[in-house]
Amino acid sequence: MITAFDFLRELSMASVFLRLSLAMVCGGMIGMERGRKRRAAGLRTYMLVCLGATLSVILSQYFYVMLTTVWSADASLVGRTTDVSRIAAKVIGGIGFLGTGTIIITGRQEVKGLTTAAGLWASASLGIAIGAGCYECVIIAFALMLLCISLLPAVENYIIENARNINIFVEFTSLDDMGDILSCVKAQNVQIYDVDIERGSETRSGYPSAVFSMRMNRKMPHTRLMTAISELETVRSVNEI
Repeated sequence: MITAFDFLRELSMASVFLRLSLAMVCGGMIGMERGRKRRAAGLRTYMLVCLGATLSVILSQYFYVMLTTVWSADASLVGRTTDVSRIAAKVIGGIGFLGTGTIIITGRQEVKGLTTAAGLWASASLGIAIGAGCYECVIIAFALMLLCISLLPAVENYIIENARNINIFVEFTSLDDMGDILSCVKAQNVQIYDVDIERGSETRSGYPSAVFSMRMNRKMPHTRLMTAISELETVRSVNEI
């Protein structure tokens, strides 16, 4: 550990101010990136999560210091002890309700919000590290978190666009059109290994839809298959999910 940070690890006014300020800055910067992408949790949400987690750990340390100094006589009389990790553990468990609120399943059977939920959980963990005064860990974790949410999406998109296994959502006019769609897909020499069909009465648009799970050829771009399906007169929309 870096000895230069030792005085900031103590429970003092300067240390508390630095930790809470650092939590607001780190949480805010992570949330700012998510806010630009119009995600459910943005600048203020990430900032408050990180700040709240930091405050929880500071309170754990405060209780421990008080019970071993000012309140030691009273604590010994009632046999009261404290575990400095208990509040922090509750933070990690309690953050689940926020993460659950950001995860949704769309009408196209597509799950959204997982990255936002994971970011909230990681932001809370970052706040715990800040509250504990583990500044070396904070610097490394913050840099890696920004790398994950800022730079890696481009790599992820490249991998998805060149993946052989894909899922395609297709909305069409009638269930009788399924034969034409299947023939079109097979004509592209694509293997279909699962089809999830929803009738028109089960969808918001009133038209039937289906999610096709397929395996592409190595050299065949996804756009070629999407274009072939969209050219069918009976197809209303087609999207990769």
